[in-house]
Amino acid sequence: MNKIKVTSGMAMSLDGFTAGLNQSFEKPFGDNFDLDLLERWMFAEPEKHKHKKEIDAILDAGAFIMGNNMFGPKDRRDNPEWKGWWGDNPPYHAPVFVLSHKEREPIEMEGGTTFFFVTDGIESALLQAKEAAGNRNVKINGGANTVNQYLKAGFIDELWLHIVPVTIGAGTRLFEEVPPLNLEPIEVSGTSMVTHIRYKVLK
Repeated sequence: MNKIKVTSGMAMSLDGFTAGLNQSFEKPFGDNFDLDLLERWMFAEPEKHKHKKEIDAILDAGAFIMGNNMFGPKDRRDNPEWKGWWGDNPPYHAPVFVLSHKEREPIEMEGGTTFFFVTDGIESALLQAKEAAGNRNVKINGGANTVNQYLKAGFIDELWLHIVPVTIGAGTRLFEEVPPLNLEPIEVSGTSMVTHIRYKVLK
């Protein structure tokens, strides 16, 4: 049986930011953050066809883990009516484990996505995600603070960075307070809009 890999993929600016300052419902990625600049390669025709492999890989997992901020902004995520940013049929179509400070009943959505809320830490969420994933991989979906926690704990096997040639200047940064890592690039591709680098995280 193949070993379940724990992977993560993040779109980021050249200076390492995945979101800006003052994230809110009205501005999910912050005041100083132009989401179109960072992720237009994913949605703009014909660019997205050049990056189909990388786009497909974002959702290629048997279970997902995300932070509370990614599930919803502070003023919405504890509202029992709030079920995430993605509408009735989120794109995951698999179990999603949300790191949370508050207990909440699982939320079953259309298409096979169920959000489970985990209050006892990142390792518990990972164990539950691995069990739910079957023989498929587990993906740490973000945001950056969540990925940083898993990197710091040594739980991520592969890190796929989608680096866009813009700078943000301030906000939430990947690798913040993460000890030095030894990364081995195993795949590199891209266009003028984005560079994709898939790294193996050496233990």
